[in-house]
Amino acid sequence: MGLQIHFVVDPQGWCCMGLIIFVWLYNTIFIPKIILFPHYEEGHVSAVVILCYYFCSLFCIASLLRASVADPGKLPENPKIPLTEREFWELCNKCNMMRPKRSHHCSRCGHCVRRMDHHCPWINNCVGEDNHWLFLQLCFYTQILSSYTLILDFCHYYYFLPLKKDNWDVFVRRHELALLRISAFMGLVVLGGISGLFYTQLMGIFTDTTSIEKMSNCCEDISRPRKPWQQSLSEVFGTRWKILWFIPFRQRQPLRVPYHFANHV
Repeated sequence: MGLQIHFVVDPQGWCCMGLIIFVWLYNTIFIPKIILFPHYEEGHVSAVVILCYYFCSLFCIASLLRASVADPGKLPENPKIPLTEREFWELCNKCNMMRPKRSHHCSRCGHCVRRMDHHCPWINNCVGEDNHWLFLQLCFYTQILSSYTLILDFCHYYYFLPLKKDNWDVFVRRHELALLRISAFMGLVVLGGISGLFYTQLMGIFTDTTSIEKMSNCCEDISRPRKPWQQSLSEVFGTRWKILWFIPFRQRQPLRVPYHFANHV
């Protein structure tokens, strides 16, 4: 499941994802060049600060790329339905295929996705049962990286000692203020948008409700028992080991849950 590559042909999604990669690449190149390395050479910051920044940057781009190419839970053309689960399946009125309940047909991708939350143009992919955990990691590490960048921008002007060396690149030296203002602007915009999205995603997981179900008001709150938040997140990430919730370099395996807490999939 985790090794299957899912590629969506959508020019709009390519543009949105390209913009996200540009923002990531911009800050990954200019923040160390303008702030981290010069202040490290003059002893204002330690190597740990630089390593932490690149660590956050690596995990951010890894979760982005994996979420964009991971299979969100696409249903096969001829799914095999166990006899004991037939009552939990229904017919899709768009592709005329049987699908588990709580699945949804994505018009952009052209197929049904198990427990689809929404189609995200910023990753050019659906967010479904099999890649929801990667999307949460992307939101989390994007917030961390944006906050880290904003703190460094602030400290460069108001906390760190002025730099004594003047051996920078000519372009960077002349346009330092403009480059950092662009970085701060992008950091504020991304942090504000992602923070709201991350909060919405967490609330949906805790209430066992997808974004599509919220918009269509088809939630069965009475018949669906509430789960502890640890169990809800464990089902999304595919493991009860909390440390693995933060690792994008792994394969997710469906978590076995008690019958009375199982989703209708």
